[in-house]
Amino acid sequence: MNLAVVQTDWDKLRPVLGEAVGTTIYLVLLTFVVGGVIGLTLGTLLYTTRKGGLLANAPVNVVLNVLVNVVRPIPFIILLAALGPITLEVVGTTIGTEAAAFVMIVAASFGIARIVEQNLVTVDPGVIEAARAMGAGPLRIILTLLIPEALGPLVLGYTFVVIAIVDMSAMAGTVGGGGLGDFALVYGYQRFDWEVTLVATLIIIVGVQGIQFLGNWLARKVLRR
Repeated sequence: MNLAVVQTDWDKLRPVLGEAVGTTIYLVLLTFVVGGVIGLTLGTLLYTTRKGGLLANAPVNVVLNVLVNVVRPIPFIILLAALGPITLEVVGTTIGTEAAAFVMIVAASFGIARIVEQNLVTVDPGVIEAARAMGAGPLRIILTLLIPEALGPLVLGYTFVVIAIVDMSAMAGTVGGGGLGDFALVYGYQRFDWEVTLVATLIIIVGVQGIQFLGNWLARKVLRR
């Protein structure tokens, strides 16, 4: 079976590629910032509401654990479909960049929550008890002791999450979310133009390598304080 060789017209595709890169950056940054804040809050609550924690509250801890355990394992492509009704209510549509961003934020928030909790567990309980004995309140301990003590591992954890967000942004193309995934799918795979697919893939690889390098560098800086 002979396959025709597709000639890639980069004069026409270059602006489209630039827009796709911009959309990917927008999706990743928005998800990282919003999902990062929500995830940090949820993860801190998961840790502090456990038995013997700063804000020990069994019912709240059980509810949070159930939510995280339910949402976190769902593959992103399925989550896009499962959250369709909620996405429609919140965003007004189930397709496009904003719809994809909403689902990405939900997925990232619960993923980050568990990573934050696991890293906070590594903080020496004795240090927290000493701060409590000195009269420090829960909020002060969380902001000035708990999170700073776990900052190095948290940076590495967030680096891992950013890379996962890049992966999600590529799958957002399946719901017309735009970005490099959509570009590779529409202009590469569907047109049998493997050059386009290769270029989009290489851009993602370079971006991920840059994120990993930056995350490792920041973690080293924090751990050497």
